[in-house]
Amino acid sequence: MAAKPSNSPASNSQARLIQWLMIALLVIVIDQLTKVLIVSSFQYGDSRFVTSFFNLVRAHNTGAAFSFLAHAAGWQRWFFVGLGLAATVFIVWLLRRHGHQTLFAWALSLILGGALGNVIDRLWHGYVVDFLQVHAGGWFFPAFNAADSAITLGAMLLILDELRRVRRG
Repeated sequence: MAAKPSNSPASNSQARLIQWLMIALLVIVIDQLTKVLIVSSFQYGDSRFVTSFFNLVRAHNTGAAFSFLAHAAGWQRWFFVGLGLAATVFIVWLLRRHGHQTLFAWALSLILGGALGNVIDRLWHGYVVDFLQVHAGGWFFPAFNAADSAITLGAMLLILDELRRVRRG
């Protein structure tokens, strides 16, 4: 059987998938490196003032966004690991099919990297390490991390992509 030419649609699709997975891997590396720095420099509960609206903290989240289910009996750890792994399979499938849609694929890559960054924490620590805290006027937004930021940016790009798609249609 002859090998496919390197410029075939299948090889282009594979190259695009690898490109998007490398972006997700970069998100994971940034997320995990920042968490290692926080864990090695802060004790649980420590907080350092940075600006009038931003602190570095060390918080542990056993739940999901905004500590949803954080006080459940422990089953949530494995539920969120399973959910993250299922999302990974689905996102990789979407990237294989739609890797040519640049904005959509960027969004999915960021979400994938963020989801896996937090899955790694759940497997390694049993919780997610959060360390970024925004505040104003005595109000404190729940602490978050680089993975959460990537997921949020990815979600915003998905919305933008859909708005652009609707406008074109």
